[in-house]
Amino acid sequence: MLKKVLIALAATVLLFVIIVALQPPTFHIERSTTIAAPPGNAFALVNDFHGWSQWSPWEKLDPAMKRTYEGPPTGVGAKYAWIGNDDVGEGRMTIEESSPAQIGIKLEFIKPFAATNRATFHFTPVAAGTKVTWAMDGDKNFASKAFGLVMDMDKLIGADFEKGLASLKTAAEAMPAPNAEAARTAP
Repeated sequence: MLKKVLIALAATVLLFVIIVALQPPTFHIERSTTIAAPPGNAFALVNDFHGWSQWSPWEKLDPAMKRTYEGPPTGVGAKYAWIGNDDVGEGRMTIEESSPAQIGIKLEFIKPFAATNRATFHFTPVAAGTKVTWAMDGDKNFASKAFGLVMDMDKLIGADFEKGLASLKTAAEAMPAPNAEAARTAP
């Protein structure tokens, strides 16, 4: 009887390993909103890590979070690192691409788990103002593939993106238009 139980358990573990291994090796999460403001308004708030406290959903999770900034104040080379409570962990971001149409960020998580992803923000002029699309792409290791079987990362992270975009919308729409023009022409 014990032998049958052990064989069944081994078969179950093997099946689980196979199912996890067959999961996609990468992920993509994306959300968009339309902001009733020029593209430069949203661009300025994303291109300067100092402005993230106005709209990032994670900034509000730990008021005592320690932040450090390095490199130029905005654009390519700007760096932001944080150390916070269990809700925000530890990590850093570096702007690797910055143009009026797109910002690309290297996103490195250190704690509670190590991972490196790419976040992008697209700013597209539309009749109503600006369509802002926030996306994150990355690789999935075995543990994240297994986690994805029980937790929908798109819904989990996507909900945070939706909150952040709603806050970005509020902040960008409150900015005067001349600031947007100055931000658009800034290096």
